[in-house]
Amino acid sequence: MNTTEDSRNSRVWGRRIALLAGVLAFVSCTAFVSWSLTCPCERSPGGYLFGAGPDGPVTDWSFANDVALCQIQVSIGVLPYSINLNCMSTPEGGLYLSCGFCDNKRWSGLVVDEGDIRIRLDEVVYPVTATRVMDPAELDRAWDTRVMKLQVHSSDINPAVPVGTARPDRWWSFRLESR
Repeated sequence: MNTTEDSRNSRVWGRRIALLAGVLAFVSCTAFVSWSLTCPCERSPGGYLFGAGPDGPVTDWSFANDVALCQIQVSIGVLPYSINLNCMSTPEGGLYLSCGFCDNKRWSGLVVDEGDIRIRLDEVVYPVTATRVMDPAELDRAWDTRVMKLQVHSSDINPAVPVGTARPDRWWSFRLESR
């Protein structure tokens, strides 16, 4: 082979590699958007939460009790990660997220470290700041609110517990405030 043929072959392989990289990027982006549009679903996580933005900061979250599960989005590096989660509003309009055995879950550690998350309720995505609740009295108030909400919005994956059930030891809660 001469240098002209080598140069031509090099360009052909370079174009093939560029085309392959472009196709892979397109397929990856399409898969990510499709995944974000359909999940989180039940216990499977999703990606970016799409939805309308709020009209302004929220001070009364009582409408959250009309939604069976909330969806939150945290970030893992530059990638969005979203899940379905219990959320509930107190009679005073405060908003809380909760989970059992949170110390074993990826999202809760990210929330503790970062704090700024997004929550979707009825196709509206709200930017919020989440703060882990450590005060036992506030944890009990959030737990009681959760128990009352689940009397209405119980499901197989999110069953209600009887009213008056004590808060489990490894149950965490996060207070959310609109940003």
